[in-house]
Amino acid sequence: MRALVISDMAATPDAPGRGVFVRDQVAALRRLPGLEVELDEAPPGAPALAALAARCIRRRGFDVVHAHYGLTAWPALAVRGAKRAVTLHGTDLRHPRTRRITLAALPRLDLVATPTESLAAEVPGGRDVAILPCGVSLDRFRPVPRHEAREALGLDPGAPLLLFPADPARPGKRFDRARDVAGDTPLATLGAVAPDDVPLWINAASAVLVPSEAEGFGLAVLEALACDVPVLATPVGIHPEALAGVAGTLCAPFDADAWRTALAPHLAAADPRVAGRPSAERYSADRMAERVAAAWSDLTAA
Repeated sequence: MRALVISDMAATPDAPGRGVFVRDQVAALRRLPGLEVELDEAPPGAPALAALAARCIRRRGFDVVHAHYGLTAWPALAVRGAKRAVTLHGTDLRHPRTRRITLAALPRLDLVATPTESLAAEVPGGRDVAILPCGVSLDRFRPVPRHEAREALGLDPGAPLLLFPADPARPGKRFDRARDVAGDTPLATLGAVAPDDVPLWINAASAVLVPSEAEGFGLAVLEALACDVPVLATPVGIHPEALAGVAGTLCAPFDADAWRTALAPHLAAADPRVAGRPSAERYSADRMAERVAAAWSDLTAA
């Protein structure tokens, strides 16, 4: 099977981590037998999206074209002779203008997917929605001794450190909540961190704070779990399922006092860890790629 994956989440110098989960999924799909997968990415913005559409018009010989994010559903329609799929990731259903553009494309597609059941419930029209998360790269996200991670980053080896695993400028991620909980404890962020350094920052942290208002999926929680690092998160996206039964983590509505209480033991420990990797393994990029490949197979056989 020959597949084309497209997205408008290409990395740029000011956002080097943008779209890395799509690239991880493509890498995992390429490891599966019988698949030939190409990736075409564009950065956000109308001119780049138009250029992507122009490239798609010239594309031939694909069995499936799979778009990530609702706006790229329109370029996917330009690929002739292919079954068309899209995975919606959250803001494409929640931002008013983007939602209108996204929903207008969905009736023309052969497969609509979301990363979670909760996000699927936001897709109107009563159509079937596949659940196709991208998954966490277990090769890149793995436990690293905290002193090694901090040495590599030039950080104080012994001081408490918290991590907000997103760009503070993204309002839905709620940096204000993380800052409230952190108080006087240093709080690092990942707005302009290169993807290869993200696992080091996670392993360097005493705990990871994910107080999001909403999540399409919740990959940051899985990345922390894959590193066996404590994580506190709101019950949105995949968080309740991924954190269930993992001692030392918290999945609860945001309450600053309750979160500080849960965080206190981790700040007091020299090297706080949790047994999170088994939970993250359930959502590995390789396992999720198998689900995508099966969906493609069913699509082309129909």
